[in-house]
Amino acid sequence: MAEIKDPENTIIMETTKGRVVIELLPDLAPGHVARVKELAREGAYDGVVFHRVIEDFMAQTGDVKFGKQGGEHFNPARAGMGGSDKPDLKAEFSNMSHVRGTCSMARSQMPNSANSQFFICFTDAPWLNKQYSVWGQVVEGMENVDKIKRGEPVRDPDSIVSMKVAADVAA
Repeated sequence: MAEIKDPENTIIMETTKGRVVIELLPDLAPGHVARVKELAREGAYDGVVFHRVIEDFMAQTGDVKFGKQGGEHFNPARAGMGGSDKPDLKAEFSNMSHVRGTCSMARSQMPNSANSQFFICFTDAPWLNKQYSVWGQVVEGMENVDKIKRGEPVRDPDSIVSMKVAADVAA
């Protein structure tokens, strides 16, 4: 594993396809980074499926209400319609480009509607720039993201096995 420079601002996401390490960008999107870390520390993302995965675009996950396998409200047909019980976030749009490995918050048509769902870009997606809040960048394991099953919705989807802040993971 590559050396982690800032464990408090690094996410280690184990997926059904392997490990993905995400460097958080608190200077860019402090509210979104705080939310991702908060949900990760609560175990909210553990077991959540990748419900919308589009070839040559992105893999979306993070519906902790309807997309969490074994969760009280798990409903594959509704995965992608829910969030957490926390309030929606104020948009933190930036000049950061959506490139391969960018982690950005999903939202509805309303700019301030991001909550828990996020996506990871497979390829550059410049049309998303300044429209979505970028909060992280995959620094390791992008080949595992590439293996995630495609679909809208995905049949028998891949999922996040566990998502933790690196500072909380014993070396």
